[in-house]
Amino acid sequence: MPNTKLPEHITVSLTENLNALKEYTGNSAALAIRQLTVGGVDIATVGGEGMIAVDQHNKLIAALNRKYEYQYATPEDIAQFVCQGSLFANQLFELSTFDKVLMQMGNGNLILLIDGHPIAIAMTMPGFAYRSISQPDNEINERGSKEAFTEPIRVNMALLERRIKSDKLRMEMQECGTVSRTEYCLVWLEDAADPALLEQVRQKLKKVKLRQVLNSGYLQYFLEPKGFHLFPNVGQTERPDTLCAKLDEGRIGVLVDGNPFALIVPYLFSENFQTMDDYCSKPYYATLMRLIKYLAFGLAVLLPGLYVAIGTFHQELVPHSLLFSIVAAEETTPFSLMVEALVIHFLYEIMREAGLRLPKAIGHAVSIVGALVIGDVAVSAGLIGTPMVLVVALTAISSFVVPNLHQPVSLLRFLLIVIGGTFGLYGISLAIAAVAVNAASMQNGGVPYLSPISPLNPASLGDTFVRKNTRWLSRHHITVNHLYGSNPPKSDSDKE
Repeated sequence: MPNTKLPEHITVSLTENLNALKEYTGNSAALAIRQLTVGGVDIATVGGEGMIAVDQHNKLIAALNRKYEYQYATPEDIAQFVCQGSLFANQLFELSTFDKVLMQMGNGNLILLIDGHPIAIAMTMPGFAYRSISQPDNEINERGSKEAFTEPIRVNMALLERRIKSDKLRMEMQECGTVSRTEYCLVWLEDAADPALLEQVRQKLKKVKLRQVLNSGYLQYFLEPKGFHLFPNVGQTERPDTLCAKLDEGRIGVLVDGNPFALIVPYLFSENFQTMDDYCSKPYYATLMRLIKYLAFGLAVLLPGLYVAIGTFHQELVPHSLLFSIVAAEETTPFSLMVEALVIHFLYEIMREAGLRLPKAIGHAVSIVGALVIGDVAVSAGLIGTPMVLVVALTAISSFVVPNLHQPVSLLRFLLIVIGGTFGLYGISLAIAAVAVNAASMQNGGVPYLSPISPLNPASLGDTFVRKNTRWLSRHHITVNHLYGSNPPKSDSDKE
């Protein structure tokens, strides 16, 4: 069994230091140790197996052997030579504790231990394989950047630095997870972000007490205000250009090592309907597309519930010719409209999940073929009516327009079907009012979720329902601090 009591400080004895690391890790096969003598001094390089660049490691050893091949050295001489040799690594860290040594090893850095020297030297020599920068899978656009975040956090940091060449860009590294010790990075623009908002985000993340943090979703819950909130008020993006735009609006970004998605705090409802293509298109076309997205959101949420409510309780609202067609199609089905809608939407969610989880080569084929076969057979067998298939198809297509809101849309859709089939339009009206109240009560960092619509801020409406031209946007640099109700607390107390 490994010894869990790791000494706090590095000692001058190389043997004691190596034994402490071996005992703590249980002499793990993942621990790569190379011992040698340079200039009469025993040294050792320690790193994770497969995580160190072999060529850089060999260059370091070769340089030390050449330097002290015909002369003796002191431990301080070797440490000074390595620290001054900028060709060995991009970054060097002097470490005095085992805790920091293990942290640097986990990051893929090489550790140099010198007998007689109580300081370890960490060198950035990452050699582990990772996925290269690729195109976004979810936030696809026509004319914007084709780069997406990847898993290593320092690669993602470089993507941001390449786009924002300003001395106001700030990045702060922290770690969380008592077992995983995952690194995360707070990103903000000093001249745009509110210091109180930054401090609130920092304190919330410091209070995370989890054993493992494997992706950004683990932290998202802790960044959200307390209480039940239907809509997400912490955003996420896989696009570096999107995060850069949000930083310029005074938001705080959170990058998590091992995850290709960045978190955005705070996040507003209107941002679910904005894309980078909006700013590459003419204002009139971008405005039209945004209005279509709002309409699609309404159809995805309301259409099935309204169809069930009107067909069950309010037939007088339907023109007679259309009513006769609906009745003729539905009279042969054995189920009520509500049961029919619930069953077919349940099957739709199953097919969607199957298409999402299966390999891409067959996932799309399974979802499309499943929808065609099941829909055609169900209509032919008289289990569901043709109008219901049309309603579900329109609902599904509309939900694809706003993929960021899939989770609340799916929940609201089922909820409104049940309410519409039980209480009619009156129940749907009350349910919509309750959802609106819930959304209006949401705040994150003191910024209302429905800003700038509620509370109304006319000066900030130029980039919500409509997208004004670039000249107007350049003259009106709106940040989240300008929105009504923006008053971030100075401590981590959720009073929203």
